[in-house]
Amino acid sequence: MTDAQKLERWIARFPPIQALSSAHLQIARGTVQFPVLEAGATAYELHGECAHYLMCLEGRTRIFRMSESGREVLIYKVGPGGTCALTTQCLLSGGTFPAQSVAEERTELAALPVGTFQHLMGESAAFRSFVLGDYTRLMTGLFTLIDEVAFSPLKQRLAQRLLSEAGPQGVAAVTHQKLADDIGSVREVVSRILAQWAEAGLIALRRGAVEIVDRTSLAAAGRR
Repeated sequence: MTDAQKLERWIARFPPIQALSSAHLQIARGTVQFPVLEAGATAYELHGECAHYLMCLEGRTRIFRMSESGREVLIYKVGPGGTCALTTQCLLSGGTFPAQSVAEERTELAALPVGTFQHLMGESAAFRSFVLGDYTRLMTGLFTLIDEVAFSPLKQRLAQRLLSEAGPQGVAAVTHQKLADDIGSVREVVSRILAQWAEAGLIALRRGAVEIVDRTSLAAAGRR
């Protein structure tokens, strides 16, 4: 893919970029970079410096914290057309990353250098509106996550995670360990619940995946 094609794909994926003035758009187009992360590659590390404003073009990253005991706690994920709330927070505050991010699959990003980000935030009302609006939406999602982790029963969190991970064919390509990491539990507990649901005919367990057989009943089972 040529540089021109990458630029056009970036603008198509993030329509608000088109609202920038011609001068500001020229600055953005002239400095944006398009890094590619293979599955398992690190997007940023805990306490790392924030050097770019990151926008996801393709793929998906997971943002998480690791406890002292080595248990991973998912904060959120970023997919195509998404931005990273923690990246925005770091750029606005001048701090370092309070978590880490890893690509779950091959991921293509658009990255604006910190200098460009700061210039556009100060000079472009359209860019500022896009960044702050997206940041507000993402922060609202974080509070929803906090509510789920703090107050939602484990089965409900597991059912919701399965339903959100499942593709068009109803298959969630996730391991029991990954599901446990995502909902803040342990693999043994998750495996026991999945086995119960499989016995009830709600799901079918596959190697490295879970097939949802009855979406409605699975959602209902998560609320009980």
